[in-house]
Parts: sequence; C-alpha cells; structure tokens
Amino acid sequence: MQTLQQLDYWAIAIYMLLMAGIGLFLGKFVKNIGDYFKGGNAIPWVSGAISNFMTKFSTFIFVAYAGIAYQHGFVALTLIWSTVLPALLGVAIFAKRWRRAGIMTPMEFLETRFNAPVRQTFSWMGVLFKILDNMVRLYALGLFVKAATGLSLEASILACGIIVALYTVVGGLWAVVVTDVVQFIILIVATLILVPLTIQAAGGLPRMIATIPEHFTWFNGPKGMPLYLMVYYLMILVKYSGNWTFIQRFYSVRDERASQKQGLLTAVFFFLFPIIFLFPSIAAKALIPNLENPEMAYVSVCLKLLPEGIMGLMVAAMFAATMSVLSGEYNVTAGVLTRDIYQRLFNANAADKEMLWVGRLMTLVLGALVTIGALYVGGFGGAFEANKLFTGLFAIPMTLPLVLGIVLKRPQPWGALATLLVGMGLGLILNTMPQVSWEWATLIEIIACVLVFLLSGALISPTEGYRQRVETFFRRLSTPLTEAEKPAENPVFMQIMNRLYAVALVVTGALFMVMSLPSIDETSGRVALGAGLLCLLLSGLMWYRTRKMPPVSEPVEFNKTKQIIEN
Repeated sequence: MQTLQQLDYWAIAIYMLLMAGIGLFLGKFVKNIGDYFKGGNAIPWVSGAISNFMTKFSTFIFVAYAGIAYQHGFVALTLIWSTVLPALLGVAIFAKRWRRAGIMTPMEFLETRFNAPVRQTFSWMGVLFKILDNMVRLYALGLFVKAATGLSLEASILACGIIVALYTVVGGLWAVVVTDVVQFIILIVATLILVPLTIQAAGGLPRMIATIPEHFTWFNGPKGMPLYLMVYYLMILVKYSGNWTFIQRFYSVRDERASQKQGLLTAVFFFLFPIIFLFPSIAAKALIPNLENPEMAYVSVCLKLLPEGIMGLMVAAMFAATMSVLSGEYNVTAGVLTRDIYQRLFNANAADKEMLWVGRLMTLVLGALVTIGALYVGGFGGAFEANKLFTGLFAIPMTLPLVLGIVLKRPQPWGALATLLVGMGLGLILNTMPQVSWEWATLIEIIACVLVFLLSGALISPTEGYRQRVETFFRRLSTPLTEAEKPAENPVFMQIMNRLYAVALVVTGALFMVMSLPSIDETSGRVALGAGLLCLLLSGLMWYRTRKMPPVSEPVEFNKTKQIIEN
C-alpha cells in the first residue's frame, strides 16, 4: 500500500496554514471570556448547525464506523443515524431551555438547579471524561495518519495532538465555528471526489450488490441485532443530549428560534452526510476483500484510488474532521476549568483579561493531557470499543442528571450525586463481568441511573431556599427572552465573517485545482478540478453578498451592542 507523496504533504501544509490563519485572525476580536467561550451569543444558526455537526464527526467515523461498514455494510449507517434522535429531541425540548438559561458553561446551571457541590463534582468528573473521550478521537486520527504516511503510531499521535492544541488556543468559540464551516466544505468536497471513484473501481453499483449482497441490508452482523440497536440508540441519545459542545451550540446563538433551527439543520446533516462518508468503506469490501484491519478500510481505499495531491487533500479533510471535534471540545472543557473551577474556587474576582489568559492556558493543558493519553488507547481494544467503555463508565451517569435536571424540577441535589456514584460503580462492575453483554450492562446502568435520580424527587426538599431557587430557575426557562436580552446584530462583523468565508473558499478552490493538475487525465483529477471551480463560484457569490452590507470602516468586537447604521 502506497503512502503520501511530496505533493500530498504540500496540500496538507497549505491547509494547516489556512486554519492557523483563520484562528489568528479571529483571535484579535476576542476581548473577554464571553467572546471566548460562547461567541457573545451571536453565532449564526446555520454556522452553529455546521459546527454542531462537525464537532460530532471526527476521524472516529472514518476509522471505527468505517470498520463496521467494511465488515457488515449498511448497518454502520443504521448505527450512526442514532445521532439524528438527540438533535430532534433538542429541537422539541432542550434548545429553548438552554438558550434561556443564561449560562456560559454547561456546568454553570448545576449550581442554580442543584447546589455548589454538585457543580464542582460534575465539573471535575466531566473534565476527566472529556480527556478520556478525546483521547479516543486523537487515537483514531493517529491511526489514519500512520496508515497514510508510514510514521509510527506514536509519532502520528504526537504530531496531530500538537497541531490541534496550538490551533485551538487563540480564537475561542468563533475560531472553532468559522474553521468548522471551512473544514465542512473541504470534507464534503474531498469525499464527493472519492465516492464515484469507488463505484467505478468496484465495477458499478449492481456488481457491488451482487458481490457483497449482505452489506446492502440494514441489520447485518451482531451490531444489527434489535437489542444492540435499541441500547446503542438509547446510549447515544443520553450521551449527545448532555454533550457539552452540543449544549454550548444551543446557547451560543441569538435567541430560542435560532437555537431550534440550528438543531433541526443539525439533524438533517446527521441523516444525509453519513451516507456519503461511509459508502467508500462499504465498497472497500469488494475492492480489498482481505484487509487485515477493518478500521483501515477508508484510508486503504483512499490510498488505492486517489492520485498524488488529491490524497493529501483527503488527509487534510480527515484532519478537518477531528480538528473540528477537538477544537470544540477543548474550548468548552477549558470553559468549565476556567469558569466553574478556577474562578469559582480560586479567584472569584478575576478580571476578564485574567480569565481569558487562564482559558487559553487551560486549552494548552488539555491538549497535552489528551495527546499523552491517546498513546494508550490501543490497550482498550481499539477506538470503537474504547468509546463504548468510556461512555458506559462516565457519559451515562454524568449526563442523565444534566439533561433530566433541566426538564424535571423535583429531583434533588443528593439524587444527582447518587446517580453519578451508582452509575459509575455499576458501570465498572458490569464492564468487568464477561458473562454480562455490553447491551445488558448499558441498559441496566441507564435504568438504574434514571431510577436513582427520580427517587430523589419523590421526597420534598426540607430547604425552603432551595425550593424557591429552583422555582425561580424554572420560571426563567419557561419565559421567552426579551429583545433586551438578545444581542444586537452587528452587520459589520457579519460582513467580515462572510468575506473571511469567501477568502477561505478561494484558497480551498485553488488548492483543489492545483492538486488536480498532475492527474488531470484521470477521473479523480477532473472531479477535483470541478470541485475547485465550484468552490471559486461559491466564493464569488459570497463576496457579492457582502456588497449589500455596510462597509467595514471601524474595528468591531463580538460584544459590541450599538447598532451599525448603513451609509
């Protein structure tokens, strides 16, 4: 199997410079902690939806789910479509509540809803879980880079970890969202180049269906069994609904309506794009039938079919997927470390400038811990198995009090803490019992956690102050935001954002076009050339739109509240 060539490395280097440039440019607009961790509540809902999708769509999809697609086919789509459900539930129940909560971090509401010990316990344990969860993502990216470049797994993980951590530090949530949008475009374009190539190489879709008919059924293999699917969907519903970045996107937009529209568009993305992303891994079974490691299905197809230069863009797209996730996770987790732990415990009167620097320092520390930890993920049985284990031990007992606590007012603080302790203890015991399947262990843990949490609501709280605080909080959640509570729209800043997108599309389009030239006589080269031209067309349209906006005549900040009047 071939590895990357010199032109591929140039493609990756230019892509990295583009992402770094966007982060550095946006960093100058970050003036306070509100800008850094929630974008001044001014994230456009379309950009927020793309970012929400990208922060759940790491190289894990192209490694773990690709392995399932290679082995069992369409059941990988059946599994990944579990992500649609929490997005729709967010639209129906959670979006308005999180936007009205008036918080800067997901953990902040726990002190109002429960008490300070609950907030601190869940903050510390949540940071630990985030480190473990992101170790798996970085490990998956390291596997991909190892297969593509020939570097050792350790060197691949270290290189990727350093790049992602440094890229995330400067620009805060706005840098995360804007780079997510650019990375989304690169990922879609690169993948769309690969799909027709795989169909052509496999002899067409009818021949693929005839060669591997079992791969074109929705419930093939052990992961297609009804009990497994039911528990997996339930686990993803719990994990995503309480995911910090998922919640952060809901409260980072202007109002409740924008929050709901963002959730609905996220659900559409979760449903449509996995079909494109996983198809090459299904085709890999017909193209490379005896692949030793199924998790290398996607990268193996890329290396087999993509010419020099285009392969570099595909690796850049894989970087895009995981960088989006890690940058978002680092930002929201650093927010918890800064706001919920540092400010709450060590310096309650810290100035904005100090908090901003603490946030950036926390981002670096998180990056270092995740990078070191990713070196040991292989000992847990691979990316997919490690993800299941960490989710069972931490995500379920940590997220249930979070998502149920913003819906139900009766459960008490001791119920939240008991849910965490019982869930983690039970998860640890069940996962060490080989006679208990993962499905039953996870189902038992979810039921036990829900019962413990609900049980605490059966008793009336003896503290009058606590009851009044909770009543006040839930009144806020049921009260629509007033216009005064919504940030004033800033057309000048939006003009800057649109022009930034346009410039990024020009660079992306030029990159695809230049990299297509060495293989212009091949199908892949011509498709890449067409993709580059499409990016340039989109860039022109976006730049044209900015002509109707006010001219950029003064520096702007995210937290600026005055209205800008058109000249």
